[in-house]
This record gives sequence, C-alpha cells and structure tokens, in this order.
Amino acid sequence: MRFVSVIMGSKSDYEIMRHCLQVLESFAVPYEVIISSAHRSPNRTKDYVKEAESKGAVVFICAAGMAAHLAGAVCAQTLKPVIGIPLIGGALDGLDALLSTAQMPSAIPVACMAIGKAGAINAAYLALQILATSDEDLAKKLLEERVKKAQQLEQDSKTIEVRLSN
Repeated sequence: MRFVSVIMGSKSDYEIMRHCLQVLESFAVPYEVIISSAHRSPNRTKDYVKEAESKGAVVFICAAGMAAHLAGAVCAQTLKPVIGIPLIGGALDGLDALLSTAQMPSAIPVACMAIGKAGAINAAYLALQILATSDEDLAKKLLEERVKKAQQLEQDSKTIEVRLSN
C-alpha cells in the first residue's frame, strides 16, 4: 500500500500538524504518524524510515521547530521525497527552523514549506501532487478542488465588489 509518512519532532507539534492530516484525510490518502526526533531519538528515526519504506511510504513529511534537523535526518536515510515544515518555537519564532529546513547541503534535498499552519497544509498538498503523478484519480480530485476554490473566490468577490463605471 502506498502512503504518506508524517513525522513530528514532538507531541506539541500535533496542534499544527493536524491540519496536514485533515487534508490527507479529505482526499482519502492513507498516512502514518509518529513522533521521532533527529536529536532525541536518532536511531528510532533511522529505523522508522527504513520500516516505512518497506511498507510503502512514498513521501515523508517532517515537522520540527528550532534546530529542525528532522527533515534532513530523514532525507539522509531515503531517496523518497521529503517535505519539511518549520514550526514556531524558541526565541526566533520559527526563523531558525525555516533556515535549518531550507539550507540543506547539495544532493540532500528537502522541500521546505512555510512556517506553521500554512506550511502544514501545503505539505499535504505537495505530497498529494507527488502521489498524483502516478494516480490519475487523485490528479482529477486535485484539479476539481482547484476549480471549486477558484469558483468560490469569484463568488466571494461578488459579495463585496465595488467597481468604477465609465
């Protein structure tokens, strides 16, 4: 079975990451969730990546704050796509996590999302787009959702539009 693996650095990350999981659920995409840390449990992280790959993980989504080395540590263990979500935490309000996630050495790529909730949601959508490269039904669902969101935006605009007439 193909699925998305979601790894959080700590239990406190769940409050933001639940938004990521809701998106995956809305498209009926299977996922696993675990808590593991690049620093506190490096062996657990390494072992889990290999286990998840053997079970069918296609994409890894990793969320961490502060030093945020989780996505890089996972990427070092797999050739599957890794999506990093920097989270707010510590004195720098997530900027440290953003830089740690984005500034990976060459040949160890991590896709870096925005800090926090928007990043969690976009990570799910990027994972869905990756899966959709080999799943036409999922690609169709993603396209339908984009069309619906565009239509909703136009309807919302009509409720407040003010246009100058010539």
